[in-house]
Amino acid sequence: MNRVEKNRIIFVFTCFCLFFLFVLGKAFKVQLIDASDLISRANSQFLRQATIYPKRGNIYDREGNALALNLQTYSIFTIPKAISDKSVYKKLSQIIPEISYRETISLVNKRKRFTWVGRKLRLSKDQVEQVKELKGIFIEGVPERTYPNHELLSQTLGFVGLDNSGLAGLEHLYDKELKGKPVTLKYTIDNKGRPIKFESHQDMTAQAKDIYLTIDKDIQGMAEKYLKEAVLNHSADKGGVGVIDASTGEILAIANYPAFDPNEVKSSNPENRKLAFATDPFEPGSAFKLFTVASAFEHKVAKIDSSYYCEQGHLKVDGHIISEAESHERYEWLSVADIVKFSSNIGTTKIAFDLTFPKFKETLKILNFGEKTGIEVPGESRGIFTEAENVTPLSLSNMSFGQGIAVTGVQMLAAYAAIANGGEYIRPTLIKKDLSAVAELEPENEHQLKKRTRVFSPKTSTDLTTALIGAVEKGTGTAAQIPHFQIAGKTATAQRVDKNGGYHGYVAGFIGFPVNVDRRFVIYVYIDNPKSGGYYGGAVAAPVFKNLAQYILYKNKDISKLADNDENAKDFDLKKIKTNIDIVQERSSSTRSFDPNSVPNLVGLDKVSTINIATKMNLQLIHKGMGVVKSQYPAAGTPISPELIIKLEYSPPNYE
Repeated sequence: MNRVEKNRIIFVFTCFCLFFLFVLGKAFKVQLIDASDLISRANSQFLRQATIYPKRGNIYDREGNALALNLQTYSIFTIPKAISDKSVYKKLSQIIPEISYRETISLVNKRKRFTWVGRKLRLSKDQVEQVKELKGIFIEGVPERTYPNHELLSQTLGFVGLDNSGLAGLEHLYDKELKGKPVTLKYTIDNKGRPIKFESHQDMTAQAKDIYLTIDKDIQGMAEKYLKEAVLNHSADKGGVGVIDASTGEILAIANYPAFDPNEVKSSNPENRKLAFATDPFEPGSAFKLFTVASAFEHKVAKIDSSYYCEQGHLKVDGHIISEAESHERYEWLSVADIVKFSSNIGTTKIAFDLTFPKFKETLKILNFGEKTGIEVPGESRGIFTEAENVTPLSLSNMSFGQGIAVTGVQMLAAYAAIANGGEYIRPTLIKKDLSAVAELEPENEHQLKKRTRVFSPKTSTDLTTALIGAVEKGTGTAAQIPHFQIAGKTATAQRVDKNGGYHGYVAGFIGFPVNVDRRFVIYVYIDNPKSGGYYGGAVAAPVFKNLAQYILYKNKDISKLADNDENAKDFDLKKIKTNIDIVQERSSSTRSFDPNSVPNLVGLDKVSTINIATKMNLQLIHKGMGVVKSQYPAAGTPISPELIIKLEYSPPNYE
C-alpha cells in the first residue's frame, strides 16, 4: 500500500469518526440538554391544559355550624380557532341568558386559544345538559365560595377571589390547606388546532381540609348585635368586641363594626374588611391599670390593702400635672383596692414609681405586650411598647394608666384571661378541632410561644379579682352589674390618638368576667369615638358587656342553675334573653329575625338551619335537593296554620 492510499484511508476514517462524534454530540444535546424544552414544544403542538382548584374545604364553628361553604357552579370555555360555525355562541346565549352573544363574539374574535366565556355560573341540570351538546363548547363544574351567615364573623373568615384563592382572613392564612390539590383540564388537538379529546384529572386521595373554629356562632351573633347597637346609639366611628374562654384560650367571639358581607366584597369598604381587634393597636386607658397593680403584687412592692396618698387630685411629674379622670375628684388616702375601684391615675402612678420601670416592663413582657399573641389572624399587630431599659417618670406615669402604650383587643383579652383563670397566660386561638389535620396550619410565629405560662401567683389573681369586683360593685363599672352574679371588671376611658399624633375624642372600654360560674369567660368591648350619650367606659361599653355576658350565662345554663336555687332569680329578664338566643339560632345573618305567626324567610339558609327553625316554630318541611334554599312554598309572610307544610328547594344539588 503506497503512501497516497494510506493517506486516503486515514482521511476517510477521520471523517467517519468526526461524523460519528457529531451524531453522538447531537444525540446527547437532544436527549439530555434540550429534552425538556423539546418535549414542551412538542406537547404545545398537540396538547393544551389548564389548572383550576374546584374543591375547597369548608369552615365550621365549634358546634359544626357552617361558616364558609361551596355552591356548585359551572365555568364554560371554548377554543375559538376550532369553531368554524359561530352560531354555536348564539345557541349558548339562548341556553344561558347571562352570557351575552355580542360580548362573546367580541371576545372570541380577539383570541384563538383557550378562552373563558362564562365563570362560576349557577345553572340548572337542563342547562348543563344542553351546553354539553354544543360542539366546541366545554363546561366544567367549579364550586363557588359562599358565606351563608353574610356579615357574621366576616373579618375573621376573610374572602376568596374569582379562582377560589384566599385573599384575606383565615381563607388567606390557610389557603393551601383549604384549597386542596389542583384539577388539571387537558385536551388534545389535531394539526389544525381543533380539540379532539377532553378530560379532567384530579388526585382524589388528597382532598382539601375542613377547619373547625373555636367560635360559637350564637355568641358571635349576639356580640355583633350588641356592638352594632352601641356604635349606632352613641354615634361612634367604630367598635370592637371579643370573648375568650379563660381556661382554654379559645376565642368564642371576635368582631369589629362596621363589618362587610364577604359575598359582596366589591361593594364593601376595604377598611371594614380587616379584623382591627387584632390588627390595629390603640391606647387602652384605665383597663391597663390592673397590670401595674399585678406587677406590684408579683414583685412584693404593694399589697391589696397598701395605702397611697393621692395628692388631692393633683401630682406634678416632670413639670406636668397628673390629675384624675374626673378632675373634681380630690382623693387623699386610698388602698390599692380603692385605687382600682375609683380608677385613680395618681394612685396608679405612685404604685408605678415604687415598682420602677424595669420591673413593670418585665411583667408586661411576660404578658406578651409588644409581641404578637400568635392568634391565627393575618397581619396581627405587636402593639407599641418601648424596648428602652428605662423611661422618664412622666412616661412611666402615663404607661401605668394606659397611655403612651398601644395594645390590641386580643392582647387585652389574653392578659385578663390570666387574671380570671388563676394566673396562667394561655395563647389565644381560633382553631378548635381536627388538630391532626390542622396541626401544620398554625402560622409561623417569630416568637415560639408556650401555650400555657404561669405569669401570676394564685394569690395575685385572687387579689386582682377582688379589686375588680369592687370596681363593678361600688366603683366606675356599676353599669356592668348582673343580679346574683359577681362581676369582676374594669372601665376605660382612653384619650384617642388622632391622625396628626395628638389627642381628639375618646375610646370607651370595658373588660371583665363573671366570677361565680363554672367556667369563666372574659369579654372586652371598646367603642371608638362616641359622640352622643356620653363617652365614659362605664356608660358606653359596660352595658354591652352586661347584655352579652347575661346572654352567655343563659346559654351556658349558669342562670338556670341560679334559678333552681334562688327564687330571686326572677330579676333576670329570662324571656328577653330566651328570645335573643332563639333569634340568633334561627337566622342566617346578624340582622334576620322572624314573626312567630308567619312563615319565615328561609331562602339562603342551609338544611341544618332550616331544621332548627322548623323545630322551634313547630313547622313541617319537605326538602328537595341539597345546598342552600333557592326557593320556598308558601312564601315568607304567609300566615301559619296547623296543616301547613313548607316545601324547600335547595340549589345547587350538592356542596363540595
